[in-house]
Order: sequence, then C-alpha cells, then structure tokens
Amino acid sequence: MPTARTSPDDPVTYERRGPVAVVTMNRPEYRNAQNSAMTYALDRAFYRAADDDEVKAVILAGAGKHFSAGHDIGTPGRDAHLPFERRAGLWWDHSDKGGAESRYARESEVYLGMCRRWRELPKPLIASVQGACVAGGLMLAWVCDLIVASEDAFFADPVVRMGIPGVEYFAHPWVMPPRIAKEFLYTGERMTARRAYEVGMVNRVVPRDELHAESMELALRVSEMPRMGLALAKRAVNQAEDLQGLHAGLDSVFGLHHLAHAHNAETARDSLGGMDVKAMKEASS
Repeated sequence: MPTARTSPDDPVTYERRGPVAVVTMNRPEYRNAQNSAMTYALDRAFYRAADDDEVKAVILAGAGKHFSAGHDIGTPGRDAHLPFERRAGLWWDHSDKGGAESRYARESEVYLGMCRRWRELPKPLIASVQGACVAGGLMLAWVCDLIVASEDAFFADPVVRMGIPGVEYFAHPWVMPPRIAKEFLYTGERMTARRAYEVGMVNRVVPRDELHAESMELALRVSEMPRMGLALAKRAVNQAEDLQGLHAGLDSVFGLHHLAHAHNAETARDSLGGMDVKAMKEASS
C-alpha cells in the first residue's frame, strides 16, 4: 500500500510504494517552477529515501501537465532573497549580501551544490518527465540515472537569450553529443522526447497515459537488484563521467555563468538580461 509522508500542499510530496519512493514536485499552477522552498524540500525527500532501508529506487516526477519549467523567476512564491538553512556547501548566506556575491552564494548552494548531491544519491533515481522540461528543469532530470519521457515531453535551454551560456548544472556535452549540445543552446529550440531518445538523453518514450506505469515498472525492475550492487554500479558510472571531465566542466562553466550574470547586471536591466517570465516562455515555445 502507498505510504503518504507529506501534505498535499507541500512544494514536494513523498510517498513510498513498496520498494519505490515517489518524489513529486508540487507547484503545478506554476509548471513546477523551482523556488528555494521546493529545492530544500527535494533535498529532504532524497535524504528520506536514502535513509529508508526499504526503498530500493526513487522516481522524481512533476505534478500536473509539466515536469518543470525551470527556476522560479517571477511567481508570487519566488523566495530568492529569503534565508534557508544551507545544506550543500559552506558558502555563507546570500540573503543579506548584494550583487554578484549574493547570486554566486545562492546558486552555489541551491542549484549546482544541490544537484551534485542528488546525483550521488546511492539509490537509482528515475526521472518521469511530461510536458515542459526547460532550463532548470533539465538539471533535475539530468541528475537522475534514467529518464522516462512521455511523447508530449519537450526539452529546452533558452537561457542563451539572457546572454548566459546555459543552466548552472552544465551537463549538456555529457548528456548529448557536443554538436547537438551546441545546436540545443544556440537555437534555444525545443527538443522533442523522440529526438532526445535518438541522441541518448532519454531511456524510454511512452504515451502520456502510460508514463506513470512505465516509470513504476522500471523502478520495480531495478529494485530487484541488490542494494549495494546498485549503489556501486551507480558510483562506477558516475566516476567514469567525472574522469571524462564532468565534475571539472561543471565548475568551469559555473564561473562563466556568473560572469554572464555580472555582465548583464552592468549592461542590461538586471542580471537576467531583462528577460522576464513571459519573454522566456515565448523563447521556449
């Protein structure tokens, strides 16, 4: 029987279904845009799954029509200037700082730092993606070990329109071939689920009404393997990616990302190059 662990009003819900923990982003009215409250709730959920010896695999899903439209850059619940208890690093609190110092401290924690932690969850993590998986949504899918996408899913990173080279967790050249990554970034266009499957970014593509069942079937099949074997296999592949430059690449591009923010702050209306929610939504359509 499913075991509820969180309130339906929480930004992230958690339930265990046999050996599978289902972690669901729960801001459907905002296409699951990520504020800090959601980010820290995800962190707590992944810790919960790691600590539960009965959990063998984890599904990351998004409530509603979309997986995630990315970072929250303008909803009523945006909380970018509020302090939260830091978990992913030792950088100081950003909320009482200004300029590049504030942006760098916050994004080191809630974006790059958190994603690196979640990638190392010692249990298989499966993204169940429908609708939009845009910008910051990509980071959440990419830290997962496997991705199951519905036929209506689409992927995009339009932040080059902000003058920024890509989202903070810059895994693009590792999750797709470099020339495809360049086209993905240079155009900002949507990549269909089928195309994502063709370039190796997605494991399975299924009809929308089969997404949940397919994700659960895969998680249950994975759960048949020994827990320690799964943890070591995951560590082995992650280490291979790091030897191919992923870890160092993330650091280097994170610096370029913040150079772009600082440049925008000096030359444009704000650190996002004047691009608001409406403009970014139009750019990814």
